[in-house]
Amino acid sequence: MKKVVVLDYGSGNLRSAERALTRVGADVTVTGDPHAALEADGLVVPGVGAFAACMQGLKAVDGPRVIGRRLAGGRPVLGVCVGMQVLFERGVEHGQDAEGCGEWPGMVEQLQAPVLPHMGWNTVQAPGTTVLFDGLEDQRFYFVHSYGVRNFPLGSEGVPSPLAAPLVTWAEHGDRFVAGVENGPLSATQFHPEKSGDAGAQLLTNWLQTLS
Repeated sequence: MKKVVVLDYGSGNLRSAERALTRVGADVTVTGDPHAALEADGLVVPGVGAFAACMQGLKAVDGPRVIGRRLAGGRPVLGVCVGMQVLFERGVEHGQDAEGCGEWPGMVEQLQAPVLPHMGWNTVQAPGTTVLFDGLEDQRFYFVHSYGVRNFPLGSEGVPSPLAAPLVTWAEHGDRFVAGVENGPLSATQFHPEKSGDAGAQLLTNWLQTLS
């Protein structure tokens, strides 16, 4: 049974994530303890709310350093919703420009859509070599957000990746935005797998199978 820490830094659907991971066979601990977060087989970084506030909470539990150390050792991290957004360089929300963890270049900004927030079920366009979305073709996932990453510059046609070549999954709501990223040990989803029923459970199962 894989040991997974859901990082408690004052943001996110912690118990929903705990229940969803337990459902698919993980041994789950919800904690803000940096040592536990470093030692677990997998680390889940949830997030709900404003980018700047989530970064403040993350720094309070030494989250950016923990994430960086895990990735340096090839140890898996999964970001969810704002927990994905904070992995990028910057977030601009309500006129506030905040620094992120900087694991990927790019900016989180308001979606260009006629209706916000983007709330409800939506399909995604995953690359053919995906592991995270294996077996999930044409499935729908649950989104709740008004901000996202509309341009992903990292990869073979942009900035060279320090990890494996990234696989980017996209979705559309008004315009196109990043719905998921797989980049070596670092994975993330803009949607909530813990709220996405059987499809979300399968995605979490796929992620657990990548843990060594």
